[in-house]
Amino acid sequence: MIDTNDLKQFMDKVKRIEKGEKLDLSPGEDLSIGIMNLISIEEHLFFSGGKTGDKKYYDLLDEVRKMRVELLKQIIKEYNGEVWCISKHLLAASMRIMEVGTKALKNGEKEKGYDLFEKSYHLYNLFWGLNLGVVNKKELEKNKAFPDKREAPIEYKDEKGNSFLGKMSSMIGKVLDCCRE
Repeated sequence: MIDTNDLKQFMDKVKRIEKGEKLDLSPGEDLSIGIMNLISIEEHLFFSGGKTGDKKYYDLLDEVRKMRVELLKQIIKEYNGEVWCISKHLLAASMRIMEVGTKALKNGEKEKGYDLFEKSYHLYNLFWGLNLGVVNKKELEKNKAFPDKREAPIEYKDEKGNSFLGKMSSMIGKVLDCCRE
């Protein structure tokens, strides 16, 4: 059953967006891209340490991680474990999927690249939706955006064929304006 207060708050946010009220998140968006790159650096340092056996890479990883945590606190206002962890993984997944999309384009697989870019963008917008309070964990679970791992993957679509993540991403994309100075 839908909580009417949650629904009213959500609809109020949508109405503000429709009236043209945009959030200038350009500093936050820039910072989120920087954080995505720090996560990527952490991954590279991990693999460099594993491949070379040189523990200095793990020490550097720890330093980069501390910086990433400090910067992520500037964006993520709700520090409960699930929101924090989901947010970090949304950024990491968005970055990695974007990189795979870039490689697909390089290899002449345009449609695959475009599909991966769309998925990456949806994940990035979901990060902002979660951290702007447009979507919350309970809403994700209710809409089964992330099905139980034991189930076969299901793409949840509405009667018009729009996926849950696609609808959420589209709405959040209207709020964000990374090009405003």
